[in-house]
Amino acid sequence: MRRTPLLIALTAAAAFGGFAATAMNELLENRAEAAPAAAPVPAPAPLLPVAQPASLPPLVEGQAMPSLAPMLERVMPAVVSVHTQQRVAVRNPFFDDPMFRRLFPQVPQERINESLGSGVIIDAQRGYVMTNHHVVVGADNVSVTLADGRTLKAEFLGSDADTDVALIRIPAQDLKGLPLGDSGQLRVGDYVVAIGNPFGLSQTVTSGIVSAVGRSGIRGLGYQNFIQTDASINPGNSGGALVNLRGELVGINTASLNPRGSMAGNIGLGLAIPSNLARDVVHQLVTTGEVRRGTLGLDTQALDPRLARSLGLAEGQQGALVTQVYADSGAAAAGLKPGDVIVSAGGQRIADPLSLHNFEGLQPVGAKVPLQVLRDGKTLKLDATLREQPRALDGASVDARLAGARLAELPEAQRQARGRGVLVEEVQAGSRAAQNGLRAGDVIGATSAGAVDDLAALRSSLAQPPAQLVLLVTRGNVQGRLPMR
Repeated sequence: MRRTPLLIALTAAAAFGGFAATAMNELLENRAEAAPAAAPVPAPAPLLPVAQPASLPPLVEGQAMPSLAPMLERVMPAVVSVHTQQRVAVRNPFFDDPMFRRLFPQVPQERINESLGSGVIIDAQRGYVMTNHHVVVGADNVSVTLADGRTLKAEFLGSDADTDVALIRIPAQDLKGLPLGDSGQLRVGDYVVAIGNPFGLSQTVTSGIVSAVGRSGIRGLGYQNFIQTDASINPGNSGGALVNLRGELVGINTASLNPRGSMAGNIGLGLAIPSNLARDVVHQLVTTGEVRRGTLGLDTQALDPRLARSLGLAEGQQGALVTQVYADSGAAAAGLKPGDVIVSAGGQRIADPLSLHNFEGLQPVGAKVPLQVLRDGKTLKLDATLREQPRALDGASVDARLAGARLAELPEAQRQARGRGVLVEEVQAGSRAAQNGLRAGDVIGATSAGAVDDLAALRSSLAQPPAQLVLLVTRGNVQGRLPMR
């Protein structure tokens, strides 16, 4: 049989198929080993670079991460939200028309103003809650919301406008109080935590350091000895707690300084009332229902550089020049005389009459105060005992032409805004003072007998009643003279 070339080729392929397949595989493998490796396809670059985690030192076995949480768990139940309501008359000229009132009796003639602040439970057994005076002043209803969600009606016990401290009471049912720390031990740089309800956000915590202690000289904030902190304090934080890292109350948050106003937010200038000052105010409110302050019983004036040199003060030295010492006062008993310059009181430097007045206002009645005084170029050390400072007087006790007027010390915030003077707190209708044109709210800055710094100065200037009594009165933004007959 004759075989064609094609049949021979197929027969050979079949006979040697295994060999051929093996050879082909070896050939392909050899070529793969000889050929260079293909480059890997790069992954697409991320849109933003990914930060690599920093290497952290290993924690000591069994040691927890540093945290304020354990302290805050103990403290936060003592910080509460204070809600106030105040009825305010709506002034509308249509309401004066009886026909309008008959046609539209449903139109409200008053509205309810509501506000929110913070407070701190300082005595769980008695239900005492400390807050700011400006949080509760003028309120018709005050309620407190606890950290556990309960809302309780509060009773107003008293307040002091000049230090902005107020005390309210709630039913003592399963409350947790906050221990008071010693604010006198605070140092600049100590860590503190502020807790409150800024902008209505309950149980908010911010932290920072003590930026300054003994801060004063801030207009419109009463007697001042503030703790300054950079812990955020915003509207709604007022009355809340400033605590140290032991969870002790060292301050009551009261204000935040911002050139654009408090609602503009926090810029790291927060102020808190020291707990030691707040404790003294609360003690007086509980025991007497009011705050009594001591006074030296003298008048002072500022020093200009020329006068300071003539009195023997060193270059740049400051003080308050005594211009008058009242009889039967603590200053008189201590031996102070007109012409003395008070440069230190209670260990605090006295730069001017305002700083001396602020110092006096923070002292209780009966406080013994060491004074450093310059007299005829020599330094003297005197000890004075502060006596009670009357807060108000009947005008008739000062001068018969003021009968029917109740005269009071200027509130400290108003004193800083207006300067010195005496406030006409009340004028009885038909009284001699009313007939002479005196009105409640007037501020007496001087009389025909001399300048009036305060009640003591007014009494002293009118100790010998002048034949003609003329008052320099500020009413609103207008100042004028008012003859008294």
